[in-house]
Amino acid sequence: MKLRTLTLALSMASLLAACDQMPGTSGTTATAATTPVTTDTSTVIAKVNGVPVTAKVMDLYSEQMQARRMAPMGRKEMLNEIINLELASQAGAKEGLDKTAQTQLQIEQQRRAVLASAAIRDYMDNNPITDEELQALYNEKVPKGDEYKARHILVDTEDDARKLIAELDGGADFSELAKEHSTGPSGKNGGELGWFSPQQMVAPFSEAAARLEKGSYTKEPVKTQFGWHVIMLDDTRESTPPPFEQVKPQLQSFVQKERVQQYIDSLRSSANIEMVTPIKDEEPAAEAEAASSGSAQSYSEGHEDHDH
Repeated sequence: MKLRTLTLALSMASLLAACDQMPGTSGTTATAATTPVTTDTSTVIAKVNGVPVTAKVMDLYSEQMQARRMAPMGRKEMLNEIINLELASQAGAKEGLDKTAQTQLQIEQQRRAVLASAAIRDYMDNNPITDEELQALYNEKVPKGDEYKARHILVDTEDDARKLIAELDGGADFSELAKEHSTGPSGKNGGELGWFSPQQMVAPFSEAAARLEKGSYTKEPVKTQFGWHVIMLDDTRESTPPPFEQVKPQLQSFVQKERVQQYIDSLRSSANIEMVTPIKDEEPAAEAEAASSGSAQSYSEGHEDHDH
């Protein structure tokens, strides 16, 4: 986990943003499409053909805009948007569009997203993230100690790595060998990795780099799941980790993502899920998976490599 690039893949905001349609409002002239399940007793701000627009409706609309990271707007402008939505909604209901199969499917999807968001919020409220958890994650994941600046040559076989080491022993230039032989993305840059912490590397690589003296290279090939490496250490420096409070929001997001995933996993483990019709991945999805796999390798070989 790189704290600089942590993201929340399944955020609450994303779930709320899925519910970006105007909620139903109450009133005696409301159609079936706009009749709410519960009664909204908050202050009535306006009426649209007899259908009230309430303070709670405006608050919810504002929350949805924030969830979608839209530019804020004034209350009057927001009210006008809600009125326009209500007018269009009433027109659609008058034309019978609320009865079409597509519209009913969309309404059901909105209901599903709203209930899912409510369930996740309830789970998070009952399983709050503590500062102790965040501090423990900080202690585990935030880079501490020395950082290293190194180059490497990545090849497919141990024999190839040993041949390169022999050439280095004979006075060959490391960068030129990397440009000619390295299969990693840093090869074109002479194997330059930039500065990195041990936590950013697979263990065999970081351990080998830590044992080197400045200006020296590994006399034995280093094996990782990505191939065989010859590593040269250019420099070391003491790492100054960012303070806890600075990275706390990222840590919070990371733990929140884990919490939501745990909740979903628990629901799936106790559910009866039956795959009735087999579904094959479409070509774009397969391409995306291949790209994702490539990114994963690029992170480890190449963060080791820093050049993606």
